[in-house]
Amino acid sequence: MPDLSLVIQEPTEGSAQLILLCHAAGADAASLLPLGERLCETFAQATIVSLQADTPAATPQGFEWFSTTGLSDENRPLRVAQALPALHMAVRDWQERSGVSAAATALIGLSQGAEMVLEACKLQPMLASRVVAMGGRFTTLPEAAPAVTTIHFLHGKQDQRIPYSHSVTAAHHLRDLGSDITAEVVPFVGHELHPDLIELAITKLSTHIAQHLWTVAQVAAPSSDTSPNASD
Repeated sequence: MPDLSLVIQEPTEGSAQLILLCHAAGADAASLLPLGERLCETFAQATIVSLQADTPAATPQGFEWFSTTGLSDENRPLRVAQALPALHMAVRDWQERSGVSAAATALIGLSQGAEMVLEACKLQPMLASRVVAMGGRFTTLPEAAPAVTTIHFLHGKQDQRIPYSHSVTAAHHLRDLGSDITAEVVPFVGHELHPDLIELAITKLSTHIAQHLWTVAQVAAPSSDTSPNASD
């Protein structure tokens, strides 16, 4: 699968981050160029690659991570499970090539690609520290908190293909499991790579501080009782 990938940005003097994109079913790596190019503007020292699934889709000239022909809730888990090793291998290959660890890797998926990155975040050891799911869903809700540090759910409220309720339900479920998550439902946006979703993804990746880092900072910070301005 890495041979089919579209390298959007690859710094010559080393990469500080690795950002991998996963397209929707019936699309290809080039379909995520608007997202990739916007990421380049913000993350100049990141290797940014749009991965391409290697299975031709029923849609002419498109590709898919797993077959959507005759897809049902019953056969969906098996199809996704069979597709995950290839994605896992592609991520590890790009981490090795870029010299970037899982802790500095982000996965962004759209639609079926979002389902793939969400399922990938269940893998142990951790495959990436941040996941952005745009208009997607879990195949099955995780029974334990995923290994990934932070998950961002972005969904159009007018999405008729994958209802935004999938993201809302998953966000509540993961919060109950103790995961660090954010969720944004965007009005007047359907099942598409909308500019509003792109800008939200940029904002989440560039400004969100993972909960465990906040916790570490709070523990390390001096208490008010010992501060220079504390009263006797």
